Amino acid sequence: MFVPCGDSAPDLSGFTLLMPAVSVGNVGQLAIDLIISTLDMCKIGYFYTDCLVPMVGNNPYATAEENSTELSTNTEVYLLPSKKLVALQLRSIFIKFKSKSFCEKLLSWVKSSNFAQVVVLSSSHSYHCNDLQLGGTPFRYLYTPSTKKNVQNKIKSLNWTEMERSPSIPEIDDSECCIRIPGGGITKTLYDESCSKEIPMVILLKFVSEGDNIPDALGLVEYLNEWLHIIKPCSKDDPTTSAVPWKMPSSWRLLFGSGLPPALF
Repeated sequence: MFVPCGDSAPDLSGFTLLMPAVSVGNVGQLAIDLIISTLDMCKIGYFYTDCLVPMVGNNPYATAEENSTELSTNTEVYLLPSKKLVALQLRSIFIKFKSKSFCEKLLSWVKSSNFAQVVVLSSSHSYHCNDLQLGGTPFRYLYTPSTKKNVQNKIKSLNWTEMERSPSIPEIDDSECCIRIPGGGITKTLYDESCSKEIPMVILLKFVSEGDNIPDALGLVEYLNEWLHIIKPCSKDDPTTSAVPWKMPSSWRLLFGSGLPPALF
C-alpha cells in the first residue's frame, strides 16, 4: 500500500502519525495542510490504493516556480524527523463500499510501521449536537483503550471534553448509548477498528457547519497544539510573533475558485 519516494521506506518506529478524516467541511484535511505547510515537511511516499477516487494535481505546497510543477496524488505521506512526526494527507473521496477496506489496510501499515500513536483530525455536523453539546467548547476528543497512560493523563490534564455517548437511535432516549460522529466519514470506523486491533489512537474533532471552514481548521490545529506543542504557541505579549502562526499553503488561494472573470463586467 505504501510506496516510498526513495529506494527504501524510512524507519518510522516510535513516530506519531497525524492524519485527517474526510469529514464535514474538510476540516481535518485543511488542518493537515496547515501542519505540512508550516513545518515544511518533506514528502516520503504515497499510498497506491483503489479505495479512493484517483486524482493528480500540482504541488499544493509550492513556494517557488521551481517546485510548483511537482505532481501530487490523492494520498501522500510527509515526514519531519526532528519532531518524530509523520503526516498523511487524503485529497479525494472514497469509492463506494471501499472505505472500510482502506481503514483495514491503513491500520495494517500503522502496525507494521510501529507508530507510537495515531492522531486523527476530524469534524462532525454541528446541527446534530444535543442540548448539552450546544453549550461550551465545540471541540471533543476520543482515545482507544490501548493509548498509553501518560498520553491519557496529559489529555485529561488539559481539561478537554471527551466525546459524549448518545442513544444509537436518536429518537429513542432509552436505546443503547454509543459513540456517534455524524458527518465524520471514516472517523468512527477507524476508532472501532483501532479498539479491536489494540492500536493507540487519539481522535480530535470539532462540531462545524459547511462553508468557509478555514477558521475551523485553524481552531483544530491550535487544539492539537495545546497537547503536542508542534509549534511555539502564539503569545499576545510578544509583538514579533504572528497573530496566525500557521502558514497557509499556496493552493489555498484557489480554495473557492479563481474568482469572477472580468469579462462579466
